[in-house]
Amino acid sequence: MRTLHHAPTLLRPHCTTQLQSTQTVQKMDKMMNANMPQLRSSSSVSPPLTSLTNKVGKRWKEYQGVNNWNGLLDPLDENLRAEILRYGHFVEAAYKSFQFDPSSPNYATCKFTKTTHLERCGLHKTGYKVTKHLRATSGIKLPSWVDKAPSWVATQSSYIGYVAVCHNKEEIKRLGRRDIVVAFRGTTTCLEWLENLRATLTNVVPSTATGIAAAEPCSVEENGAMVESGFLSLYTSKVSDDPSLMSLQDMVRKEIARILKTYEGENLSLTITGHSLGAALATLAAYDIRKSFLRPPHVTVISFGGPRVGNRSFRRRLEEQGTKVLRIVNSDDVITKIPGFVFDEVEKKEGDVEGNGGEHVASFQRWMRKRVEEVQWLLYSEIGEELRLCSRDSPYLRGINIATCHDLNIYLHLVDGFVSSTCPFRATAKRFLHH
Repeated sequence: MRTLHHAPTLLRPHCTTQLQSTQTVQKMDKMMNANMPQLRSSSSVSPPLTSLTNKVGKRWKEYQGVNNWNGLLDPLDENLRAEILRYGHFVEAAYKSFQFDPSSPNYATCKFTKTTHLERCGLHKTGYKVTKHLRATSGIKLPSWVDKAPSWVATQSSYIGYVAVCHNKEEIKRLGRRDIVVAFRGTTTCLEWLENLRATLTNVVPSTATGIAAAEPCSVEENGAMVESGFLSLYTSKVSDDPSLMSLQDMVRKEIARILKTYEGENLSLTITGHSLGAALATLAAYDIRKSFLRPPHVTVISFGGPRVGNRSFRRRLEEQGTKVLRIVNSDDVITKIPGFVFDEVEKKEGDVEGNGGEHVASFQRWMRKRVEEVQWLLYSEIGEELRLCSRDSPYLRGINIATCHDLNIYLHLVDGFVSSTCPFRATAKRFLHH
């Protein structure tokens, strides 16, 4: 099961909790992919630096949210639009570099080397270089029957994203600083899918594994700050039988520490971006980095289609840190309205499912409800500032379903087209659709 031209989403699982359910989900996956409109930009690769007309320069902190994007979202500032799309392309590169083929011995690894990564993903002349590939590990304890399952079912640790640093002098000048990017893809593997079902809130517990001096003392309960247990598990878990393999948290901390030391004294920014599950991990990573370093750079999260991550205390702690979060939200995307996977509004959207696929999706919905009927609903809270978009505003989108509303390329299409709340879509949008 693989997607060729569009990003996999939280709503397209690669397995179920039981092996006999796999074929049903595979059929649903094919049905959704067949109906998925695909996006193309006017150019298959990113434009060269010299063709970029938007100037960030001295106003870069505004575009990174120092004033909470006040006056830049409605109407959407053209420079901010370009920046959001630029970071969205970095997230696309995390998807495109993932080895989807479960029959491959390299399943769930990065297909490209660090030196060729961005170019192989179609991002030429970005001015950035990849410095680290990142892996996330599930903390789920698997049942005994997994030993008889295909190896891809029990893949515990998977390539989840990368760190890249701006190294081109011309781009550094345009941006007004040296930018560090951490990009995360969304849910892809079986165990990541199951982690998303763990929607109970759990205390944020600081890790001391890296030995990095914390910016401030913190208690075990972090003043009541709680986050979704599945997301935190993927961020902090390690491979139990191989202590040499670090958690995602430790990998991020170690690489950021190295980069900060390398470029000490320079004007730096850290932009953490992700889609779906990756949006949740981006928020956790931003929180963790701000707490782990005595003098962290300006930290900004640009998230696409992210679920709710934590409670009000967690949001308050982020705000106290000075971490800036810009959530790109499609109002038709149910994932942005929930912690994990509880579809309170799915029945309202049955009209979005067309053709023979309706029966498959209805079966999937019933399966999902059974998996999460015991989930505790605690007080999740929206985090950061929101750029709210809507699939129905695009004249190019017809007959989309709950899966396409969550697709990353749909998000980038809507960002490119959005003008303001009174003029939701511009006629000159460069990204377009075809089947």
